[in-house]
Parts: sequence; C-alpha cells; structure tokens
Amino acid sequence: MSFISSFLAGIVMAWGLCISQMVNPAKVIAFLDIFGRWDPSLALVMVGALLVTTISFRLILRREKPVYEKQFFLPVKKEIDPKLIFGSILFGIGWGLSGFCPAPAIAGLAFGIKKSIVFVTFMLIGMILYKLIFEKNETTCGGSKS
Repeated sequence: MSFISSFLAGIVMAWGLCISQMVNPAKVIAFLDIFGRWDPSLALVMVGALLVTTISFRLILRREKPVYEKQFFLPVKKEIDPKLIFGSILFGIGWGLSGFCPAPAIAGLAFGIKKSIVFVTFMLIGMILYKLIFEKNETTCGGSKS
C-alpha cells in the first residue's frame, strides 16, 4: 500500500508541475529573469505549494507516527555550514542555467523532453561524484520526530 500511495503522490506532483509549466525551462528562466522580461506567475505556484506544505505538516506532525512507517524521519541538522551554502549556490546556478530543478526535470522525462534527459543525466553524475568524493565515511541523513 505504501508503494501505491507513493506512486499516486508522484503522479499528482508531476501533474501539478506540468500544469504549472515548471517543466518548461523557458517559463522558469522567465521567472528568474527579474531584471528583464520577468514572468511572476510561478510565484503563485510556489506560494500555493508553501501554503499546502505549511498546513499539511502541522496536521501530519500531530500524529504519533506516519501511516506507513513506524516513526517520522525529519532533518536533525540545524546549522548552516559551508557545504549547505556551496550546495545552495550550485543548485541556484544549475536552476538558472538550465531552467530545471530536479522534480520538474524528472517529470519532463515522461514527455521525452531532451533538455530534461540531459539535465537528469548530469544531475545523476553529480550525485555519484558527490557520493564518491565527499560521503566516504559520512552520514548526511538522520531522523527523529521533533
């Protein structure tokens, strides 16, 4: 049942990304071009997502545990370190240059968007390189209920 729920949630998210045009790099780049031909329409998508997330998290975290897990897995790291800053900068550069961030790029694969294929390929290469170079003896994920 967990797999089916995850699959359905993924379909809903991909559908939303497509409807909102977040899988369209030109639309995303126009949103990021605040000093040029700025298209603020994606701001509505982001505000909508923040509202749904804020309300949902407050309701869900009131539960003792998730529906399909024994406990909540939440980030435990709270400090801002150089890795976070550098990663954020790289993410922003990649988003600005390509017009994709990971979820819309993956959703774009379903449509065979060539730019999506290139982006996801290099994203995976970057993830593998990071794991090989930086995560030899390091654990980056931890979880606990807050």
